[in-house]
Amino acid sequence: MPEPLQPIDLPVGDLLLRPWRETDIEGIWAAFQDPELRRWNGGGVTSRTDALVLLGRRMDWTSGDHASWALVDPAVDDLLASVSLHSLDRLHGNVQIGYWTVPAARGRGLAPAAVDAACRWAFGALPVDRVELCHAVDNPASGRVAEKAGFTREGRLRRSYRYGDGVKHDELLWARLADDPAPEISTRS
Repeated sequence: MPEPLQPIDLPVGDLLLRPWRETDIEGIWAAFQDPELRRWNGGGVTSRTDALVLLGRRMDWTSGDHASWALVDPAVDDLLASVSLHSLDRLHGNVQIGYWTVPAARGRGLAPAAVDAACRWAFGALPVDRVELCHAVDNPASGRVAEKAGFTREGRLRRSYRYGDGVKHDELLWARLADDPAPEISTRS
């Protein structure tokens, strides 16, 4: 069994990626009231109980196969986004990344900056040299995040994932390698 990962804070400019806390339940529940967030996430958060289950999974790093953070403004601890590295394959040196932002935080470059910070940490702290990112073809905003965060589009996966709308969508596959050039990212307050 792999060693548990140790939760860690990661700075993202003036913001902070920090491990999830029990007190984040209201922020998660509020975020999942957004129809776009629900549509593009397959997490199935339709009740407070679902939100608690999701939070519990995100808080628990002991399996050693994922790391999950809340992106917050440390001055007020408001939830802005979520970033998770998951499906860590230590043998092949791969991990997948997923993310979402609350509606009020969109369009400010926060998701690419947070994804970049998580990738940099993964390349330095985990036995990985490849981070994969998939998103529905019908969700071009996620493609913009991938591109800004230094990922290269590699292909299309046909009907590969059932999203929150209950439909299996085609996805675009992106990857960032440890030796790819680091992106230059700016965020707006």
